Amino acid sequence: MIASIEGLVEDKTIDRLVINASGIGYEIFLTDLTLAGLETGKPVKLFIREQIKEDAHDLYGFLSLEEKRLFEKLLSVKNVGPKVALSVLNIGSSEKVRLAIAGGDVKVLQSAKGVGRRAAEQIVVELRDKVGLAPTLGAEAIVGRSGEEMSSDEAAEALVSLGYSIYDARTALANVDSSLSTEARIKQALKTVK
Repeated sequence: MIASIEGLVEDKTIDRLVINASGIGYEIFLTDLTLAGLETGKPVKLFIREQIKEDAHDLYGFLSLEEKRLFEKLLSVKNVGPKVALSVLNIGSSEKVRLAIAGGDVKVLQSAKGVGRRAAEQIVVELRDKVGLAPTLGAEAIVGRSGEEMSSDEAAEALVSLGYSIYDARTALANVDSSLSTEARIKQALKTVK
């Protein structure tokens, strides 16, 4: 496995570059943010993640090990492939992405190209405990303290059946008195959701 590549930037395109390392040109996919900071003819060292499939052998490059590890965590999420993972990393710094995940900020994650509400929620559900930050109330609001999605909250289930997302349902119910009846909680929550 290739862990890192150091060499000169030989060529740049929209989403990738070629690094010449000891006479061998490696085509490497990068985030837009990383690509924008690199210049043709300049030296660079990238940490590499290899993605080997039947019909492709792709390399993904990162300026830091932290960003590479975050990319690998994103790949571990169900239905998140390399393009979506790179898109999520394009939101901003690794710290911003980690804060969005730990904080359950689905809207920030949805701002990534190709990431819908379900994918954003799935990323939060699967990674909120794994990004190296303590989950905030926002993350717990999505899945509950036990980690089980709405399994015991009839009010949240009712809101979802009305077409609201898990995130919106939990957020709306977060400030509603849990001692109220299910019907009363739903009515209170409906006043706060858009």
